[in-house]
Amino acid sequence: MDFDAPLLVTFVAYLLLILALGIKAYRQTHDLGDYILGGRKLGAVVTALSVGASDMSGWLLLGLPGAIYLSGLSEIWIGIGLTVGAYCNWLFVSRPLRVYSHHANNSLTLPDYFENRFQDRSRIIRCLSASVILVFFTFYTASGLVGGAILFENSFGLDYSVALFSGAFIIVSYTFIGGFLAVAWTDAIQAVLMLLALLIAPVAVVMGSGGISTVVSEMQAANPASTDLSGDLGFLAFISLVAWGLGYVGQPHILARFMAAESPQKLAPARRLAMIWMVIVLFGSATTGLAGIAYFANAPLDNPETVFINLSQNLFNPWVAGIITAAILSAIMSTIDSQLLVSSSVISEDIYRVFIRPEATDRELVAVSRIAVIVIAILALIIASDRESRVLDLVSYAWAGFGAAFGPVIVFSLFWRGMTAMAAVAGMLIGAVTVVLWSNLHGGIYDLYEIVPGFLLASLAIIGITWARPEQREATLASYDAAKALYHSD
Repeated sequence: MDFDAPLLVTFVAYLLLILALGIKAYRQTHDLGDYILGGRKLGAVVTALSVGASDMSGWLLLGLPGAIYLSGLSEIWIGIGLTVGAYCNWLFVSRPLRVYSHHANNSLTLPDYFENRFQDRSRIIRCLSASVILVFFTFYTASGLVGGAILFENSFGLDYSVALFSGAFIIVSYTFIGGFLAVAWTDAIQAVLMLLALLIAPVAVVMGSGGISTVVSEMQAANPASTDLSGDLGFLAFISLVAWGLGYVGQPHILARFMAAESPQKLAPARRLAMIWMVIVLFGSATTGLAGIAYFANAPLDNPETVFINLSQNLFNPWVAGIITAAILSAIMSTIDSQLLVSSSVISEDIYRVFIRPEATDRELVAVSRIAVIVIAILALIIASDRESRVLDLVSYAWAGFGAAFGPVIVFSLFWRGMTAMAAVAGMLIGAVTVVLWSNLHGGIYDLYEIVPGFLLASLAIIGITWARPEQREATLASYDAAKALYHSD
């Protein structure tokens, strides 16, 4: 691809803005609580937009449009399942988690919350949950690095390896410097860019092709099933698509935003804004994939996940294309930075301080967190170095892992007074192991998305163990009752 100066200038200007925000956040980061959760000072707008941006990631601009471009509108069931799951997560989980995590000894991470919620002195819950986060986030981060490499490769004609390292360097830099505030602020900006980009691209295709009817005709000529909501979906495929919504209640990078909200009351307006944003961007993502079917009907793309990139570079002048390219990088960055931050906080707060240096100062822990950002990024780079990696495949594996391992534990811990530490460990372990094993089996029932059996078996384990041996310790029950009273008094 030819070198394009306007594209590069626009892109670099955006990156300088992100770096400036990282430096500003650095000046407001004084202790570990600031670095990990921004001092629990996020307002409603930043909470809503940062949740959306960190949730959707490069999947929104690469994975989903690519899936719809390849298979047609039937892939939109992923988006429908996600919308329902996100709404339920905001409605039922966000507020109680904000209250309970703060009440549980001001827990800064999910492993911290689990240990304090169940008053587990054995540290088994902390170790297990920290391990789950590090394993699955490494794969999740790798998915974002693959997306970044695809972007740089297609935009600037870079070799895949060079593109991979370039994207990783940019993302790690501002996360390393600014911590949670840098991540939250940049995510809010990135959410706006993603929204604009996904509205502009499909409209441009329609206008340039002579109207909606022309585009639809071209789509159906290229792929007769492109506008069929059911497509060739069987029962297992349909359940697998809508089951993505189950994953929301277990995603650490999303739950961290709830925990960081300024107050529980801020979460209601944040929910409304977040859901409006989500519905719009999912609609834009789906229509972008459909528009790509028509636009590239005579010259099909080798990699379906580049459909949005190719549309933007073919439809717009280089300056606008530069902004849209920045929006794609925004989507990728918005999730990777959150994942790196959560993973680094697990290493500093749940491993280093608990098991290595209990007397460590906040300054030392922040330094450990920053080093951890680099280490995890290197591991993710190794996974992402496979040129054949697909964003959607890596995301689906990590999403299922977190959804099955943490989702049932989060829900039952918030709403079942008698749940025990043993039940939490069993649910977490069974959910994670089921996802790992199921994902390596193929054919028949094993074609079902692994989050479904993982979530179901983890829930059954929690219910069975808690029903057989409910929590008896008065201190643990009293702590839960106090948190519940706080929740209802807000």
